[in-house]
Amino acid sequence: MAMVMPLFLIFLLHITSATSPDLRPGFYSKTCPQSEIIVRDVMKKALAREARSVASVMRLQFHDCFVNGCDGSVLLDDTPTMLGEKLSLSNINSLRSFEVVDQVKEALEKACPGVVSCADIIIMASRDAVALTGGPDWEVRLGRLDSLSASQEDSDDIMPSPRANASYLIDLFQKFNLTVKDLVALSGSHSIGQGRCFSIMFRLYNQSGTGRPDPAIDPTYREELNRLCPLDVDQNVTGNLDSTPVVFDNQYFKDLVAGRGFLNSDQTLFTFPQTREFVRLFSKHQNEFFKAFAEGMVKMGDLQSGRPGEVRTNCRVVNARPVHLLLEYPDKMENNVEYM
Repeated sequence: MAMVMPLFLIFLLHITSATSPDLRPGFYSKTCPQSEIIVRDVMKKALAREARSVASVMRLQFHDCFVNGCDGSVLLDDTPTMLGEKLSLSNINSLRSFEVVDQVKEALEKACPGVVSCADIIIMASRDAVALTGGPDWEVRLGRLDSLSASQEDSDDIMPSPRANASYLIDLFQKFNLTVKDLVALSGSHSIGQGRCFSIMFRLYNQSGTGRPDPAIDPTYREELNRLCPLDVDQNVTGNLDSTPVVFDNQYFKDLVAGRGFLNSDQTLFTFPQTREFVRLFSKHQNEFFKAFAEGMVKMGDLQSGRPGEVRTNCRVVNARPVHLLLEYPDKMENNVEYM
């Protein structure tokens, strides 16, 4: 009997081999030469209003690129015929600051209508979130198209839980041709921002079903977390992901060494032998972390699905399709896309 390959594995093989040769620095140098300046200006204003917002925007890159490539699918709102990614298990009540992307898009549309994709906005804004909070700056490769659909199911199948351990994360990242070093460095995105009590309740009160807290948590830090997240807490209450949550630095890794990682998926990087060496390296040498983080973000940004796309005029919805095209080319319609 012939073996049938699971659809998820087919998708992984496709996405990891379909990095676009068209991505390049300066993609908009002629069509929208001020694009990167415009994005950074909007991000500066967002940072001034709420420091956490830029950290939230930065994390959109990971949540976008791991699901069908870096195509802006995470930005699509649900429609009557499409369940998108915003309400997937890893995103609901977690991903935020979509309005900042809207503001960037509005500014770009005023300067050069219909030119800069929402997928590229995520890439530029993520870089700027890091650079504006004290982290590394790097040259981004641009030229992505926006997806014509999104899939809550795909996001549920791919995105890891905050309960994930290092072994699971290593396997996941390797499917995207990202190394153990990439995994540890990119986890350093938690150098800025906050996480919800929802994500750590099991660590505090029932680690691995034991009815006890995670023994890897420093006792003093566990007391702090117990006060922040008691059993009867509103689980949307947030805590700092590291002890310098508005500065992008290597304190995140120093905290892991000290047993003060907020998420299980963070602390496991130090308790697991294969990842521990990189945690130690980055905790001692911030420049090594910055270099590895920038390299990892570029590699992750290269993930492409090879599917048809467009440049959306509104990042939350696909562009309207002329009725005559729908009548002439019904076979070209993407599944689960609402055409207007």
